[in-house]
Amino acid sequence: RSSAKFVAPLGCLVSRQKHTLPDLPYDYAALEPHINAEIMQLHHSKHHATYVNNLNVVEEKYKEALAKGDVTAQVSLQPALKFNGGGHINHSIFWTNLSPNGGGEPKGELMEAIKRDFGSFANFKEKLTAVSVGVQGSGWGWLGYNKEQGRLQIAACANQDPLQGTTGLIPLLGIDVWEHAYYLQYKNVRPDYLKAIWNVINWENVSSRYATCKK
Repeated sequence: RSSAKFVAPLGCLVSRQKHTLPDLPYDYAALEPHINAEIMQLHHSKHHATYVNNLNVVEEKYKEALAKGDVTAQVSLQPALKFNGGGHINHSIFWTNLSPNGGGEPKGELMEAIKRDFGSFANFKEKLTAVSVGVQGSGWGWLGYNKEQGRLQIAACANQDPLQGTTGLIPLLGIDVWEHAYYLQYKNVRPDYLKAIWNVINWENVSSRYATCKK
């Protein structure tokens, strides 16, 4: 389930185990009223599960193409590998970024880094919200860590493009702005969903991810 599995050379696929849907660390209704139980259940047990299942199928086909030395087939499988692999990576991070005990502001090193790189927590929150609201169609808003520059950075990714695999940034906090993440509750008003989700952000998890990536 670790995202590290996706940054290994694709040739390693011949020896890896199948991916599985990770359990949520809370009940489907735990994030109410900000994200309702119906959304969480469908999002986790249907949407994320589909990415996992499709990823396993694609990887099996990729393994067969490797064994045959069929480079054309390997290339043709890349979009599906990126989409379903990214969907699995992104959602595995997303669930841990949320908590019924979340909200508020981060503390410690992460807060200091946010102030350093964005001026204030309020500025950071406004910028990440704006980037997430502004995603055209489906995608994600991210807070990532630029290891080369030693600073935090905000980015948007289309569809299920994984942040690290497409931008090089290490993902710390991801906000899913696909309609399946909010439509049943917030209809087409994405800004209302973005306003609500800050009440369940798991800053302890985000801070832990930040501490780990700095090592």
